Amino acid sequence: MTLRERIQEDVKAAMKAREAERLGTLRLLTAAMKQREVDERVVLDDAGVIAVIERMLKQRRDSVSQYEQAGRQDLADAEKREMAVLQAYLPQALSAAELEAIVAKAVETAGARAPSDMGKVMALVKPQVAGRADMGQVSALVKSKLAG
Repeated sequence: MTLRERIQEDVKAAMKAREAERLGTLRLLTAAMKQREVDERVVLDDAGVIAVIERMLKQRRDSVSQYEQAGRQDLADAEKREMAVLQAYLPQALSAAELEAIVAKAVETAGARAPSDMGKVMALVKPQVAGRADMGQVSALVKSKLAG
């Protein structure tokens, strides 16, 4: 079963179980997937669906920080619940050691020596960690490897 099919089945299950909040989040996800398919004239595979989920998670992380700064904990909590629903569709997250090993191998493969080589390293790392690590953390790790 593809990730897209799994999401569609979960939409149906949420409807039957009358889980309004989960259903709303899943409908937002399916709408975002359809929008990307229409915009790019493609049918999303699992990697494309993961990219959509990652973008939605990033938006929610940004919203949570803004809501908390504004003192709106109720809205921040709602965003966190949406994040939990979305994260269930991502693959198992990489451990710090696994991520470190992937970055070290990419630095070696790219022959990177300076921070100006960061793009080469990120190009090698990104497909390996897509959906399994926060790209902000990956970027910081690559930057630290190249600076030191």
